[in-house]
Amino acid sequence: MGKRLMKGNEAAVHGALMGGCTHFFGYPITPASEIAQAAAFYFTSAGRVFMQAESEVSVINMLYGAASAGARVMTASSGPGIALMGEGLSYLAGARLPSVVIDMQRAGPGLGNIWPEQSDYNMVIKGGGHGNYSNLVLAPSSAQEMFDFTRKAFTLADQYRMTVFILSDAYIGQMMEPVEISGPVLHGTRKDWAVYGDAASRPNLISSIYMNPPLQRKHNELLQDLYRQLEREQVDYQDIQTEDADLVFIAYGISARICLSTVHALREKGVKVGLMRPKTLFPFPKERIRELAEQGKTLAVVELSSGMMADDVELHVRGRTTVLRYLTMGGETPTVQELIANVERDLMVRSGGLSNV
Repeated sequence: MGKRLMKGNEAAVHGALMGGCTHFFGYPITPASEIAQAAAFYFTSAGRVFMQAESEVSVINMLYGAASAGARVMTASSGPGIALMGEGLSYLAGARLPSVVIDMQRAGPGLGNIWPEQSDYNMVIKGGGHGNYSNLVLAPSSAQEMFDFTRKAFTLADQYRMTVFILSDAYIGQMMEPVEISGPVLHGTRKDWAVYGDAASRPNLISSIYMNPPLQRKHNELLQDLYRQLEREQVDYQDIQTEDADLVFIAYGISARICLSTVHALREKGVKVGLMRPKTLFPFPKERIRELAEQGKTLAVVELSSGMMADDVELHVRGRTTVLRYLTMGGETPTVQELIANVERDLMVRSGGLSNV
C-alpha cells in the first residue's frame, strides 16, 4: 500500500490483486512478460492462483473453465498471443463469461518486433474471433492507470458478464512511474449463473452453442442490447484544453503522452491546440468526437498504426470537419518536434497563413 515506483506491467498485477482477481493464467511474451512474472510471485504470496500454460490457446481456455466456476480470472499477452486466443475470446463472449485480458501491443504483422505499436486496435475493438461480439476496452496512458483500470476491470467484467480488455503498449508497460496503491480489495461475490459443483448451482449450464436459429438470434440480440447499454453507461475520455483549440489531437496510450507534451509546447508558441484522450475504446466516445467536429475544430489522430482509430473518427465525424492522420508504424514513435512541424504546416495550409504559426 502507498506510493511505489514500478513498471506499468507490475502495476497491472497489483491492480488485479486489489480488484479481487483470484486466478491468473499466463504464457510469457515480450513486452508483457513482466506481468506473468510478477503474477507468479504476488498471486502465490497472496494465496491466489497462478498457472503458466503451455500456450496461449491453453491460457484462454483455462480462463473459460475457471470463469465458468465463478472465479475472477485474468491473463496478459501481446499481439501474437492475443491472435492465438481469438477463438477462445469468441467463446467467452458467447457464454457471457467475465474475464480480464491485457494486450501489451508490439509491432507487427507476424512476429514483428518488441517495440510499441497500436495495430491491435481492430483485432481487440472489433472482435478478433468470429461472431457478433464486442469487448469492453480500456486504454491506460500511465502506470497509475494500469493499476486503476485493471483494478476496476473485474467489477466491470462481472457487472456486464463480458471480457474487459486493457489495451496498452510496450512503452506504457515498460516505463517506471510512481503508482499509488490504495483502496479496499474489490472482492467478487457468488454468481447465481456459475457452476460451483454444489447443489445450489447444479441447474446452471455454461455454453455458447444454440442449435436453434431463433434461439441463436435471440442470444445475439441480447448481446447487442448489452453493448448498447455499455455505450450509455461506460463511455470515458479526458479533455485537455479543447475549449478554445483550433486543432484537437485524438490519441490514446503512449501517443497521448506525446501529444500532451506537444500541446504544452505549441501553447507556449501561441498555437491553440488541445487533446481528447479516449479512456474507453469500446464503447468509443463518438458523441464527443461529433461535438468537436460540429464546433469546427480540426481533428488530428495520432496513433501507432495504419490509421485504425482514425477510420473510426472519420466514421463519426461524417465530413463535418477535417481529420488529419499522423501515423507511425514499425515500433517507432513520433517526436514532439515532428508533431509540432506537422501541426504548424497543416494549420498554415488550412488558414491560408496564421499569424501565430
